[in-house]
Amino acid sequence: MRFGVLGPVTAWTDGGEAVTVPGLKVRALLADLLLHEGRPVPADRLIDDLWGDDLPGNPAGTLSAKVSQLRRAFEDAEAGSRALVMSGPAGYSLKVDSGSYDVLRFRTLLEQGRLEDALGVWRGPAYADFADEAFVETTVARLNEERLTAQEQYYEAHSDNVSELADLVAQHPLRERLRAAHIKALYRAGRQSEALDSYEQLRRLLAEELGLDPSPELVALQQAILTQELPQRRSNLPAQLTDLIGREDALSEIRTRLTEDRLLTLTGPGGVGKTRLALAVADNVAGSFADGVALVELAAVAPDALDVDGSLMDALQVALDLREAADAGAVVMDRLASALGNRLLVLDNCEHVIDEAAALVDRLLARAPDLRVLATSREPLGLTGEAVWAVPPLGVPGVSDSLEELQSSSAVELFVARATAADRAFKLDAQTASAVAVLCRRLDGIPLALELAATRVRALGVSGLVARLDDRFRLLATGHRGAAPRQQTLMAMIDWSWELLSPAEQTVLRRLAVHADGCTADAAEQVCSVSDDVLDILVRLVDRSLLVAVHGSDGPRYRLLESVAAYCVEKLHAEGEYDVVRERHRRYYVEFAESARPGLYGADQGEWLQRLDDEAGNLRLALDGAVAADDVVSSQRLVDALSWYWFLRGRFAEARRSLEAVPETPALAAWRAGFMYLQGDSDAAGVRDRCTPDLDARSTWWLALTGSDSGDVATSSELLERALTDFTASGDQWGVAAALGARAKHQHIRSDLVALRSDAEESARIFRLLGDRWGLLQALEWLGAGSEMTGDLAEATRLHTEALRMAEELGLWPDVAGELGWLGWTAIRQGDYSTALVLGEQALRLATEQGHRPGRALSELVLGFAARRAGDLDVAEKRLQSLVDEARRQDEPVLYLSMVLSELGVTLELRGELAEARLLHGEAYRLSRDFESRRGMCWSLEGIAATLVSEDPVVAAQLLGATARVREADGYAVTPAESGDVERVRDAVIAELGERFEAEYGRELTMEEAYALVSGVEVAL
Repeated sequence: MRFGVLGPVTAWTDGGEAVTVPGLKVRALLADLLLHEGRPVPADRLIDDLWGDDLPGNPAGTLSAKVSQLRRAFEDAEAGSRALVMSGPAGYSLKVDSGSYDVLRFRTLLEQGRLEDALGVWRGPAYADFADEAFVETTVARLNEERLTAQEQYYEAHSDNVSELADLVAQHPLRERLRAAHIKALYRAGRQSEALDSYEQLRRLLAEELGLDPSPELVALQQAILTQELPQRRSNLPAQLTDLIGREDALSEIRTRLTEDRLLTLTGPGGVGKTRLALAVADNVAGSFADGVALVELAAVAPDALDVDGSLMDALQVALDLREAADAGAVVMDRLASALGNRLLVLDNCEHVIDEAAALVDRLLARAPDLRVLATSREPLGLTGEAVWAVPPLGVPGVSDSLEELQSSSAVELFVARATAADRAFKLDAQTASAVAVLCRRLDGIPLALELAATRVRALGVSGLVARLDDRFRLLATGHRGAAPRQQTLMAMIDWSWELLSPAEQTVLRRLAVHADGCTADAAEQVCSVSDDVLDILVRLVDRSLLVAVHGSDGPRYRLLESVAAYCVEKLHAEGEYDVVRERHRRYYVEFAESARPGLYGADQGEWLQRLDDEAGNLRLALDGAVAADDVVSSQRLVDALSWYWFLRGRFAEARRSLEAVPETPALAAWRAGFMYLQGDSDAAGVRDRCTPDLDARSTWWLALTGSDSGDVATSSELLERALTDFTASGDQWGVAAALGARAKHQHIRSDLVALRSDAEESARIFRLLGDRWGLLQALEWLGAGSEMTGDLAEATRLHTEALRMAEELGLWPDVAGELGWLGWTAIRQGDYSTALVLGEQALRLATEQGHRPGRALSELVLGFAARRAGDLDVAEKRLQSLVDEARRQDEPVLYLSMVLSELGVTLELRGELAEARLLHGEAYRLSRDFESRRGMCWSLEGIAATLVSEDPVVAAQLLGATARVREADGYAVTPAESGDVERVRDAVIAELGERFEAEYGRELTMEEAYALVSGVEVAL
């Protein structure tokens, strides 16, 4: 007998049948006994609970009668169960344990850490049908609290179901732990503003109803969301349109294996359901990985690509939304390992690039200790430690199975589900059972074959399917003799479906096979080129499960199933069409890339970025084909059209690899030089100089933009002015805005605040009119930098936050890292070093993932400066020295080196290492002078003054006076972050001058005279 109170009070037999307990008082007696969890309950207590003040004539006798009725109800339901109700000197009791009583089972599961199973025990509110009775009130409150606590623990680890959490928060609006889980769930769902609204709602409720503030933990959570420190679980798993059938045991076993094995490969023939099972597993376990799940589809990676290893890396970085880097292989792998973190990586369809995929997995697992890999392949990867799980076909019915047994077969369940979806009139009954059983056996339980067959039920009926399948097996008896038995079955199913197509449908289907990762209807019409309505054919092919329609950024995309695609490629070769259709595919995507290029420079920028993302596989395939076919014109047109897209998406390595694969023109050489600059290649200047004389304005601007961080500011400025002149003359407003935005950066280097603001404001104005958000965020970045220099830190924060929002909307993650770094730098200038450290760490993590050198340097700089100002000199020296060492390894001076040298000099000065500090400040001054950075010169001179306080306070005062005059003239603000250092040195100089003045003149130096000295004012002493 089993008992439950987590919901209505109920008893069941061991077979699961509900026990009828007659009479309200008898059921109340059962509830009261269960309330005490097997402990004896005195008769007086039971009488008081059941009747209260309304006692029967003979209370003890009446209670005894109710106990007898309860025993009889148990015995009638299950022989021997009357003994469960026991009586003794201490009272009555009901024998229960964790196997028979849901409350005890709930607590046992909690102790075992099985939160999901524990919560699954509940059927509704505790004692739902006795909730108004006084005797259960305390117990109900306790049980509800236990349930809520368990829910809070569960949703802290699985904060993915926003709607369930919203319902719980509505029921318990003041539960802070529950509210925290809800806030995290909203944030991780990309709903940051709603997460902050939820926090604000709780803050108001606490203040109005309890007079309290949110806990420090919730305040910290709000701050983490504001600064985007809270990690988001990322998943690019596609939504599944149908339920997974017949794989419950497989799901459970694979999930368990993933907790034990770091690499698990699902193997099996095409069509057996490896991909579908892997996606279901990944979706099922996503909440167990702090960094989520990433799916990398390798089917679109051509084994004959220019660089298969590079294509695999491209696919992985695209799945992780990372920027490529041209660092050495080990550095890139370390960056990828850091980005992967605690994640499940699903590598789908490895078999055609098995060696390269195995090498990649081997390197990733070695560098990312918290990574798990789930691969699908027709053969194992062959790595040490790999666990191989062969995906079996679905279970098929036996020859003599009854209808009831037939329904329990997973193959039959799948076929019936899909057949019912295709034909609402279909049902499994005595008339169809035999044919369905034969069909499932003949198709060996292969899911793809069953689904293909199910689409024909409406047209042929199950018996017709079986008859035609018998014919097809005879026809194929010799056609596929070398294939494995299950592969024969699958080939038979596809071949049979092929024969049922019209000639036009066959033509479209086989020609679709040249696409990588699907195509749009427009691409299908152009590449497949038949006289019939191609769109109509696509719809019919989707209906027949030979084609899958998925959502794309520009409407539906049509993708061939893996095995169908392989089949159709063979058909293309057999028809002698393969090369012709590949060439047609290439021509279409060259034209597509060229038509997309203008869209990347205006209001439709985000839309075109997504469309190009969707077609990345096809564009790569077209380029590989053009290079392999020695189609110089097509390959040059493609790389020229795609280079700006590659830049916006941060695909520097792909861009450079592609540019180097095609014959060079001056424009392509300029593109290549720019990407070399971005990757820190010192040979970029040579390529630039070779092509510069023959370039148009945009190519010239591109070289100036990408070369500005190299240290050769003079050459970049010259190129920029030339480009701006040409843009103005031709009326190219985008070019004018881009040139002004780039020049604003140069004005920032020179500390020319008036020119910076003028250029950046005009750039922002034009980009707003054009709707180009990439250009606008660049202009806002330098406007924010200018506001920071003048001390308007609130405005700087607003501008960088606006730029950050746009970068996030466009998915420009390197720019996101950069803006986080700027916000961190602004926080330093505000004296908020704890926020600066948070922002700096977040920016460093993202910039490292993206391989973005400038962003990484800025974030390291923020962390070093914040550590020094917070008093952690050891951390500051380590970070700053690392930046100095890296900068000195470059062939050209790095722009940030002077300010890092100054900060490192201050760190050493505070340690008392004055001579070493003065050398660093001197080097910083010379670099700032070369770059015409007057603010940098001020910082270094103030640093030198600090080292001269005791040795030569007069010179120190003169240096402080000089910098004070420059700051006043140029409008640089001394912010809270700087005032402490400047005042410290000024006070030390004044004290030292005062002692020397009194010794020489016999009177004290007045404070006015002292401040005048260090402010550069002439004083008559």
